[in-house]
Amino acid sequence: MLPSVLVADDHPIVRRALRVLLEGEGFEVVAEAADGQEAFQRAQQLRPDLVVLDLIMPVLNGLDAAREIHRVSPATGAVLLTMSHEDAPLLEALRGGVRGCVLKNGPPEDLVRALREVLKGGTYLSPGVSHAVVEAFRSPDGAVKDPLSSRERQVLQLIAEGRRTREIADQLYISVKTAESHRARIMRKLAIRETAGLVRYAIQKGLTPL
Repeated sequence: MLPSVLVADDHPIVRRALRVLLEGEGFEVVAEAADGQEAFQRAQQLRPDLVVLDLIMPVLNGLDAAREIHRVSPATGAVLLTMSHEDAPLLEALRGGVRGCVLKNGPPEDLVRALREVLKGGTYLSPGVSHAVVEAFRSPDGAVKDPLSSRERQVLQLIAEGRRTREIADQLYISVKTAESHRARIMRKLAIRETAGLVRYAIQKGLTPL
């Protein structure tokens, strides 16, 4: 039986390219997803061996999607695709259950190597990823802890995408009052008083594109 893979990226052309690449290398792409929330739902249903997640996706970013997938399907190995060389988001990904980080501007073979290594139970980082990530990951004090919870990051991302409070509540299956409480807590934790500041923070943290 071929290893099953779920591919998540918000660009159809990228998803098609990944499907062609992976199926040509002996993997079975069992599903595609256009955003992190859909990726989580499909992974929960299908429990694939592997999931390939773009870091920046609408509704739910790849990092938080990986956390949710790991929670409901711990045996699914997550590999994150990213354009970022920064240590902080990659370290957060590793701490959140991601077992492979691959740079999107690297060679296609890099993703194949990552998937095969993760399938064996290992961890894979692209050669272009800073060695500081590994050192920080090994040290419990090696990086600043994210002040926001996973749910708060989800709310922040939706705010940065321009969603209204009612839309956020509906998207996350929470009450409007709870959504408002999350927003207030986020602003208090980050010491940010206006929506524009939240958007800038979300962009800096790779939760949403420019």
